[in-house]
Amino acid sequence: MIQTRPLFVLSLTVSKIEDLGATPNGIRKIGTVDGGTFAGDRLRGTVKAPPGGDWLLLRSDGVLCLDVRLTLETDDGDLIFMTYKGMRHGPQDVIERLNRGEAVDPALYYFRATPVFETSSAKYAWLNRAIFVATGQ
Repeated sequence: MIQTRPLFVLSLTVSKIEDLGATPNGIRKIGTVDGGTFAGDRLRGTVKAPPGGDWLLLRSDGVLCLDVRLTLETDDGDLIFMTYKGMRHGPQDVIERLNRGEAVDPALYYFRATPVFETSSAKYAWLNRAIFVATGQ
């Protein structure tokens, strides 16, 4: 039986989104991540910026693909590289509300990601050897 437990809650600050327009792969946007925080039972800290970003691609089927890269700094001073790929989709009216910045019940749409961590920290080396699945909102 698989056992899971939450790692942390991540909150990001995105200052601007560059719209590159329609490319052969879909509508491409790049979000600049200016910082943020993460907090959980096993680690907590801040998102270092710059650099940090989200390379977004809106596919023709309405799925928004995320490709995020961040540097996390734990409260005890260790650095962790975090990257994740994810997908967000749902009913058009719900996605339109999200795009306007409205608060929407996360049960009304699908938002999942697969974070991967890389660190030289002995204390957090366990992150290098585990699989993670995230939910977003």
